[in-house]
Amino acid sequence: MCGIVGYVGYRDALDFLLEGLRRLEYRGYDSAGVATVTDDGELGVSKSVGRIAALNDQLATWPLSGNLGIGHTRWATHGPPSQENSHPHFGGDREIAIVHNGVIENYLALKEELEVEGYRFRSETDSEVIAHLIARSLNRLTVCDDNGTIEPGELAAEAVRVALASLHGTLGLAVLFRRFPGLLVAARRGSPLVIGVGRNEHILASDASPLAGYTDRIVYLADHQIAVLTANELNVTHRETGPIRHHVQTLQLDARQVELGPYPHYMLKEICEQPQSLADTMRGRFHSEDATSVFGGLNLSPQQLRGIDRILLTGCGTSWHAALVGEYLIEEMARLPVQVEYASELRYRNPPVERGTLVFALTQSGETADTLAAMREMKRKGHPTLAICNVVGSTAAQESDGGIYLHAGPEVGVASTKAYTSQCLVMALLGLYFGRMHHLGYDAGRRYIDGLQRLPELVEESLECRVEAQRIAEKYADCRNFLYLGRQHNFPTALEGALKLKEISYIHAEGYPAAEMKHGPIALVDENTPSVFIMPPGFIYDKVLSNVQEVKARGGPVIAIAAEGDRRVADLANDVLYTPAVPEYLQPFTTILPLQLLAYYTAVLRGCDVDRPRNLAKSVTVE
Repeated sequence: MCGIVGYVGYRDALDFLLEGLRRLEYRGYDSAGVATVTDDGELGVSKSVGRIAALNDQLATWPLSGNLGIGHTRWATHGPPSQENSHPHFGGDREIAIVHNGVIENYLALKEELEVEGYRFRSETDSEVIAHLIARSLNRLTVCDDNGTIEPGELAAEAVRVALASLHGTLGLAVLFRRFPGLLVAARRGSPLVIGVGRNEHILASDASPLAGYTDRIVYLADHQIAVLTANELNVTHRETGPIRHHVQTLQLDARQVELGPYPHYMLKEICEQPQSLADTMRGRFHSEDATSVFGGLNLSPQQLRGIDRILLTGCGTSWHAALVGEYLIEEMARLPVQVEYASELRYRNPPVERGTLVFALTQSGETADTLAAMREMKRKGHPTLAICNVVGSTAAQESDGGIYLHAGPEVGVASTKAYTSQCLVMALLGLYFGRMHHLGYDAGRRYIDGLQRLPELVEESLECRVEAQRIAEKYADCRNFLYLGRQHNFPTALEGALKLKEISYIHAEGYPAAEMKHGPIALVDENTPSVFIMPPGFIYDKVLSNVQEVKARGGPVIAIAAEGDRRVADLANDVLYTPAVPEYLQPFTTILPLQLLAYYTAVLRGCDVDRPRNLAKSVTVE
């Protein structure tokens, strides 16, 4: 949630801040603001409710000068979107300006304490207490250093460190100081921050996307680290161990990857990128001679992996649906029992997890708060815990025992599309990997590899239904309720298809196993409630066909996702979206494409903001 940017260097800070916020708008878009140390040495600020475009228009009329600044795009947690609640917030007598991502759990007690001391609050946010705490710490440290022997950077970092010691919760933080006009301080505890290292400049952001095109040298801050940035220096300290040597990495991201190009929305762009993203996810991960898959980051020996008796998959939202796909694929290929848990429940449930259980945490961003908490709990109990995520250097990647990167490329649209299919692909690769370790024969392994390698072209074929998906969306865009129904491998697809429609079109939709329809949901069926059946060929195809007839008998319209050439469905359903005929283990990859497109075109027709749906943000860093 929320996006942070910062700049110190030789350029006009505002140019980078606005471009960086635009690239981070998927992290929050209730309000936005920037602050700079202006040419006359004051802290200037501009804030606006709504999107970055509104802030940009405001700054076109009243620009801010300076080569040092911070910016923020907000996803509201404490207090509604408003001018007062927008970041940046000031501390003391406009001595400090901060932007914050995260949640401060003890802010009310701290606020009462600070108010008693005379600090005035102007917002309802939890973040404002941070600014006042830093101002208080700085004033106290300045009194102790009455001879001015402490360097400005050290004094600023120490003021932040002392203030953070009072805070309970998560934070990504950027701080400006009026009295130190040449430096910017950043701190991290549970919320990501990335620093770009340039020539005579340093750049700060919540993730790497704003840095693309500015620098290819980056530093990922770890938890409990504080960084002091000037135009020419970067110094990093740990809260407990003091100064550390930071590690500069190469940014593997092209600025073109975060641009729209010819597409009207990022979501459509990312739907259409799936042939390439799937190819990138599987690249280098097959060992044809051994008929298996390979991974470079599991950090477990073959002997340890052979000792695995059970797999636990955990995630939230779309990642949880990918885990459900994994349950079917891994159990089918490897004959290992798989348990799927909502991360938000697992962190508190304390279920009995047997020895010999390997835990995989699925999170696109690598920053999902509930998934991180569940992962930490499983690690604390001694289970090997691996992350499956898309963002290099994310918290999940840093804290897990090992893991697998999706390599799906940046996903800007809030509703996940290509990351989902890449997660499903990793599930299939894991099924093959563990299957070949146990009972799966060489010929079967080769067949699975041959099928998976065809996925890019199969997905390309599935995308050919775009025109028909748009036509069907026009027909049903005014409906208020949808049912999504599928069985076996296609049950998770029903859940994910319903979620996509809910997320971006605000239509109520529910996903069920098709056979469960008669145990309650069939009461919802009427002429205004479409039922979307995911029904490619398989061993229970005829049973799903019977479920279609039950809906038709009650006057409900049916939209079918079916295999090319299926005339039985065509004669029964009101509308059909066709996909290639594939084996059942490949169906989750082909049948989700029409559902993504159906949701997309429905949302567009309803005038919804497809890439930035209301109340949602891409990286869910709060509980």
